[in-house]
Amino acid sequence: MVCKGICIRHKAHKPVGEGRYATGQKRCQVCEIFVNWNGLWCPCCGYRLRSKPRNLKFKTKLRENKNPDDERQEESPTKAQSQQLAAIRLTHKRL
Repeated sequence: MVCKGICIRHKAHKPVGEGRYATGQKRCQVCEIFVNWNGLWCPCCGYRLRSKPRNLKFKTKLRENKNPDDERQEESPTKAQSQQLAAIRLTHKRL
């Protein structure tokens, strides 16, 4: 796993007012660079990209920046989903 210089094409500039991971940038430990890349693996060296910070300070900052309303909507099931769950529970009780 050696940097081949391809990552320079995907180099990410530091965002103003937000963190790198919050904007979707990922870091390659081998190339030692932040890249704008959708995949899990570095396009240059093939090493796994880091998509979350390792430092506790930046981890908490990233968690705080998440919108709490989005998390609540994802956790609560829709009406149709809750009806399906109720139907499944009834069939299991009958058996």
